[in-house]
Amino acid sequence: MSIKLLIADDEDMIRTGLAKYLKLHTDRFDRIYEAENGQEAIDMLIQYQPDILILDVQMPLKTGLDVMKEALKAGLSPITVILSGYDEFKYAQEALKFGAKDYFLKPMRAADILECLNRLADEYIGADKARSDRGRENVNPFVKEAVDYIREYYMQEISLSEIAQKLGISASYLSTLLNQGLGCGFTDYLNQVRIERACCYLEQNYLKNYEIAYKVGFRDEKYFSKVFKKIKGISPKDYRKKGM
Repeated sequence: MSIKLLIADDEDMIRTGLAKYLKLHTDRFDRIYEAENGQEAIDMLIQYQPDILILDVQMPLKTGLDVMKEALKAGLSPITVILSGYDEFKYAQEALKFGAKDYFLKPMRAADILECLNRLADEYIGADKARSDRGRENVNPFVKEAVDYIREYYMQEISLSEIAQKLGISASYLSTLLNQGLGCGFTDYLNQVRIERACCYLEQNYLKNYEIAYKVGFRDEKYFSKVFKKIKGISPKDYRKKGM
């Protein structure tokens, strides 16, 4: 199965070096993203919703603990491993309080991080398989692949025919499968994913509505507001106020 990993660290050598090491030494991760500061980490959490997060404590703009708080506020809970140059119990205590699974002090051996991540990835795969066995026994594999693609590239101008071509089936057949498997068509599901992500940004309350609309794949703020109200029953403005 596909597992997405985000490495958030402002030290380029640590961040890029670890990413390269993991790509060479494990096949657990289908996607590895990199963030060089806390705010970028929050943006990538919302945009890509990684399954596992490696997080530095001290970063520009937002600290690692701030990132964990913002993620929880947005309803996101990636499996989190903390990296820190601070050998102070209060940092570990705070990180564990917000759900961190492990805590490494810099400098750390890449092999130790790899061992930890492989273990967490295997635990995640096992838990996801159990969920699948309980609730997704009859999900068509084409539907699953289409859903994964939509949730990965929702911010781009993707189309039903584009996804069908990647899957090697006709657009009309994929449309039928999506309606049967999801209870809605391609456009409706794509809009649901986009609005779900928009809600996360609105709850952060630091971007304007037109900026959020663009980030989640809409090219027109009025259409974004119309779709948002149709799905959520209230306007983006009112949703923002509700969360304040």
